[in-house]
Amino acid sequence: MTDRVVRYEVAGGFATVTLDSPHNRNAISTRLVSELRQSLADAAADPDVRAVVLTHTGGTFCAGADLSEASGAAEDPATLAAQRTTAMTDLLRAFLELPKPIVGKIDGHVRAGGMGLVGACDLVAAGPASTFALTESRLGLAASIISLTVLPRMSPRAAGRYFLTGEKFGPAEAEAIGLVTTASDDADATVSKWLGELASASPQGLAESKRLTTVRMLADFDRYGSDVAAQSARLFGSAEAIEGMTAFLQRRPPSWAPPR
Repeated sequence: MTDRVVRYEVAGGFATVTLDSPHNRNAISTRLVSELRQSLADAAADPDVRAVVLTHTGGTFCAGADLSEASGAAEDPATLAAQRTTAMTDLLRAFLELPKPIVGKIDGHVRAGGMGLVGACDLVAAGPASTFALTESRLGLAASIISLTVLPRMSPRAAGRYFLTGEKFGPAEAEAIGLVTTASDDADATVSKWLGELASASPQGLAESKRLTTVRMLADFDRYGSDVAAQSARLFGSAEAIEGMTAFLQRRPPSWAPPR
């Protein structure tokens, strides 16, 4: 299956799910979401899989939404936006509901929607090449859907800063504000150590312990999910967001930003 954008491999009792779409920096496309959902379903159904490692190829873990797909579809933009927000909401919920830990192994750039994937992981090791940014505000958007998994991880002051400014920060800051578990000089070694610890835990113990750590996040999906999905769909179809996404794809400042 060389044409897949998400690779799934099982070895030693652990599944490795690799975002493998370097041509668009592992952007969240319809296809990537579908294949990632299938990988989680495969891991859930396999009794030999104790935990899932989520990682990436290339220098970017995930660049966020596939803006070329978001802005270039011929169908009704409002319908497309609603479909995409529903798919992303369901994907993040699937991360939280998987009865097996998901360990993020990141050593690259994380932007926008990719931050939602990081927040949905149970453990995250960020290597020295990692950078993070919530860039939605610079595109006329907001971190709507992903707020459900990012806000519970970050300190309130950090969220207020990075949701608004869109500025970039590194792995040490990501650890300090709670977005990642560990800023590591060697993400491979850190994750290998964690997997060794998880191998000593029972499947039932892992599932029930994870349930305790995700129950409040899932409650927020039930309480706020419809509202943030509606906000996301509305913003993606707005004139300001279309200008922001078009400017990004054309590599120029949007109309409201100062010239570079």
